[in-house]
Amino acid sequence: MAYPITRRRDIAPLLGPVLHFRGTGGGDWHASALYVLERGDEPPPALTVDGGPPAARPRHLARHRDRDFWIYDFSVPQDAGETRVGYGLAGGERHYVAVPGLSEPPRFAFASCNGAEDEGAFAQPGFRNARWAHLFGRHRTRPYHLLLHGGDQLYADAVWTDCPSLVAWRSLPARDRLTAPFTPSMAEQVEDFYVGLYLRLWRQPEIAALLASVPSVMMWDDHDIFDGWGSHPEDRLDSPVFRGVYGVARQCFSLFQVAMDPAVPAESCWGAGIGTFTQGFRMGGVGLLALDLRSERRPDRILSERSWSELPRWLDRLSGVRHLLLMSGVPLAFVNLNAVERLANALPGQMRLEDDLRDQWRSYAHEGEWLRLLRLLGDHAVRRRVRVTVLSGEVHLGYSAVIRGPGHQIWQLTSSGIAHPAPSRVYVEILERLARGVETIRDGLTIEMVPLPGSGRHFIRMRNWLEILFRDDGALAAQWHVEGETDRLVRIVPPPPRPEG
Repeated sequence: MAYPITRRRDIAPLLGPVLHFRGTGGGDWHASALYVLERGDEPPPALTVDGGPPAARPRHLARHRDRDFWIYDFSVPQDAGETRVGYGLAGGERHYVAVPGLSEPPRFAFASCNGAEDEGAFAQPGFRNARWAHLFGRHRTRPYHLLLHGGDQLYADAVWTDCPSLVAWRSLPARDRLTAPFTPSMAEQVEDFYVGLYLRLWRQPEIAALLASVPSVMMWDDHDIFDGWGSHPEDRLDSPVFRGVYGVARQCFSLFQVAMDPAVPAESCWGAGIGTFTQGFRMGGVGLLALDLRSERRPDRILSERSWSELPRWLDRLSGVRHLLLMSGVPLAFVNLNAVERLANALPGQMRLEDDLRDQWRSYAHEGEWLRLLRLLGDHAVRRRVRVTVLSGEVHLGYSAVIRGPGHQIWQLTSSGIAHPAPSRVYVEILERLARGVETIRDGLTIEMVPLPGSGRHFIRMRNWLEILFRDDGALAAQWHVEGETDRLVRIVPPPPRPEG
């Protein structure tokens, strides 16, 4: 069907555009633009791109009540140097995006934890999105090419209190809650909740401006579903209501954060064939692998054997890159909190703390998988002579660490939260004490929580986001942009090993 291009001046999206990165190929930079529009009898106008191929036609993704979700796939030819490209719906507002040159590594911004368990924490005017506003200001000065979201792009924990049918379910005796059905009324209210939350949050000016001007790669964590998903007891995870809420959250994540119909997955969603959202990209000498660590999570596992069998193949698809960025919502390198976790398990009424600790790669429940991943990444780094850097959020702190093994180093860069309020000083002081020295794990592996330059401290307590640039010598320069700080906090990750021969 040929869609007519209507040149209306009254186009007012309910949401969008939200740009999603789709990779590179054939000398082009590929992206998709998501729009949510009021339901209409005619398809929306085409999307035009400066200097690009003919106008992109819309694909209908979904409908929710009186809203239609449309996706536009488009490509921009890459020149020798950076270009600035305008795009927008015909007759509507124009937006601009920076595209890196063919031989240039992209400039990245990384953020996570865009919310809080209690939205009352954002009562002070201008507080909630202050770091987003700062990021957009930096983008306008020297634009970023990709925006990486490390998890918890929204905090959906209020689903249990904002949906009347779920409130009623929570009042049932514990045994009845495990067998109660997920009713059509629940499904309707839960879908309204998630869609409404995305629309309210992503329409906020500071966030909307970035989503429209920098292509995103998003990976989910627990709060995108609800607090602790995957780390709850098995009987609760398998109950009809928990599975039902998860199913709606998954549907909305696919729609908003990946901008795809699960039945027609994006080529960059490498995990679609096994039911996960793992995504992979290569941009010249830089590779990006965003791991889905929630879809298959259980109290005693993070990834299924299906994902473990695919992981070496996913890594090999990125062979030839010099630097691999691995997105893991939960950090691979952190202080050892096993003693705290065992204590929490022994005390009554500590379920939320237990869930948070069980989420960690370093939980005693996941130690085998953690070591398995470290060995796999280390072997890949040595065999392919590639530098591996892990990007994470989740812990509401900024820090860097290094995992050293036979013939390799794996660097950990952590940044969170861009919106979540800072943790308590007491919590951070406890972690500072635990972070001292070099910890020997096993098999020749060690972890060092590397002090921040010029401070002697290991952790950034205040809210932050991370800038990632590649230098001419191949080294990675990571700078935390910290609320209230004027000093530059920069970590240089060494360049990759020289190719053999």
